[in-house]
Amino acid sequence: MAGADLVYLDGEYVAKATATIPLFDHGYLYGDGVFEGVRAYNGRIFRLDPHLDRLFFSARALGFQMNSLTLENVRRAVLELCRRNDHANGYIRITLSRGTGLGLDPAHIEQRPRLVISTQELRLYTTDSYNEGLTMVTCATRVPSPDAIDPRIKGTGKYINNILAKMEANRAGAGEGLMLNQQGHVAEATGDNIFLVKDGRISTPPTSAGCLKGITRQAAMELAEQQLRLSVREENLTLYDVYTADECFLTGTAAEIIPGVMLDQRPIGSGKPGDVTRRLIGAFRALTGESGTPF
Repeated sequence: MAGADLVYLDGEYVAKATATIPLFDHGYLYGDGVFEGVRAYNGRIFRLDPHLDRLFFSARALGFQMNSLTLENVRRAVLELCRRNDHANGYIRITLSRGTGLGLDPAHIEQRPRLVISTQELRLYTTDSYNEGLTMVTCATRVPSPDAIDPRIKGTGKYINNILAKMEANRAGAGEGLMLNQQGHVAEATGDNIFLVKDGRISTPPTSAGCLKGITRQAAMELAEQQLRLSVREENLTLYDVYTADECFLTGTAAEIIPGVMLDQRPIGSGKPGDVTRRLIGAFRALTGESGTPF
């Protein structure tokens, strides 16, 4: 029914208010799950297939036994839930846990992945933040090392680091927190990828630095190269590079593209959103307004 507040839970569409998962769900107990955040614009889901590909790659990398759960099953469920909830614009959360059972050893649990899909409104930043830009601080909390868990895996458990870093940023009264890796290279913000503009060239950390291979990150890189005719390079960056950049912007599904104008009380460039950033925001909004998977 259109307008209903439903979630998809293991093959059924149930009321969000009464939806439950077992006490011994492995995602709940141990953070043993993977997830995706997707965005709907005007009745179309932006880059749904790349998000689902990443979900399944993450599950495969963690050794989930997918059984009969297929990418097409999940795709149909996402589209149908959006139709039933009349969710033309907003956020879509897809969460997949390994299975059910007490104890760390996957061999001793019921390895039937639990799929939960929900729709909701999610606004990370105010309108003023997009117009004026975010102030940021460098966080003491580091991203996990790639030799511990590959940053391309979008796993639920590893986001405790991002949560702790976000709490640091909140305590400092900053709009966002910047996270470094163990070598001191810039990795990502607490919920977004980071880009710098310097002398007409755009740079962003490689995934080997500890950042997620973001879907909006990829869209921003394509728009910069194809529409703005600017080169984009993946390279290791330090705080010096951020402090001395001409512009900075962050990207993410929920954040979209948003300027970063200050780090650690140092203005970035003019201390205001730059021309490249503004042009990219406009190009991204045009892209999301005209593309996507209809439902």
